[in-house]
Amino acid sequence: MTSSTPLQPNVQQRRAFWLRHLHQWHWISAAVSLMAMLLFAATGITLNHSADIEAHPVVSKKSAQIPASLLATLTKKPAAELALPLALRDWLAQNTAISVGQQSAEWSPKEVYVALPRPGGDAWLRIELDSGMLEYEKTERGWIAYFNDLHKGRNTGGAWAWFLDFFAVACLIFCLTGLFLLQMHAGNRPATWPVVALGLVLPLLLAIVFIH
Repeated sequence: MTSSTPLQPNVQQRRAFWLRHLHQWHWISAAVSLMAMLLFAATGITLNHSADIEAHPVVSKKSAQIPASLLATLTKKPAAELALPLALRDWLAQNTAISVGQQSAEWSPKEVYVALPRPGGDAWLRIELDSGMLEYEKTERGWIAYFNDLHKGRNTGGAWAWFLDFFAVACLIFCLTGLFLLQMHAGNRPATWPVVALGLVLPLLLAIVFIH
């Protein structure tokens, strides 16, 4: 008995050390991922019932005449260069409020076509190379479709993809620190591991029995 008592303070110190750091990382990861987790939980419901949610797409169209000087840059453009010229992109943004960025274009002898997919909708731009006529069409399917596409990372660009990776790491930290905290407090909470086992077994049973 006397030989084991000096170790007890060290055990308590180690436990206090891990509890302090686990709690710290647990609340930090929770705070960082809170709003995104609420977004993904809500859109998980809307995606699961997407067939029951009626959408009302709104289509808007624009047309314009490309100036001859800018049209000449299109007719001389090598086929290997896929994006629209910078001068034309600036003109579109200033005169038609159309933003195409670095989006690749499809070049043919008669026209240039730019697909502009976006979260919650779609758009496209077409320029006739002989006349310089521009056609633009945008379809918006509403806020629910927009947030659903954010959930899926559909047509959201590189910045949102990096955010999804960051959010996933924060969720992993939140879950793993929570698991270790459960383990450290399980001695005082007999229902801990049965509830954890239920959370593991229930989705497995549903997948095995109902998903084929």
